[in-house]
Amino acid sequence: MLFGYTPLDFQQFKSVAIDATGLAKDALHIYAGMALFLGIRLLWRWRGGWVLAWLAVLAMACTVEWIDMKAEGAVNALQPDAAHWHDIWNTMFWPTVLLLVGRWLQPQPKLKTEMSGDLADQAFEEPTSI
Repeated sequence: MLFGYTPLDFQQFKSVAIDATGLAKDALHIYAGMALFLGIRLLWRWRGGWVLAWLAVLAMACTVEWIDMKAEGAVNALQPDAAHWHDIWNTMFWPTVLLLVGRWLQPQPKLKTEMSGDLADQAFEEPTSI
């Protein structure tokens, strides 16, 4: 029992989500992973946000697959391990791509010389000597 719910309750929730959205199970994994990744990335914009968001998606994907395995074990219908790895792969693919290219998506901080651009346009004048 996890937070008062059994793994079978979670399976029922997933079935309702599939029926309500009309999406395939694989698509739900992709959307859930992207939603969590982008949500955390929007909330945590500081240093390390890309990695934190990716780790959160990894934790979610592994937790969901663990719950799925528990539910399958409860009804003696265990899926092969490849099916569970497939779900984790589907969930992690786009967050991993964003993690790898994220540093190029981040705006670069402005340098001090760029911020004082009005001084760069002025001619250099030497002080007068006495």
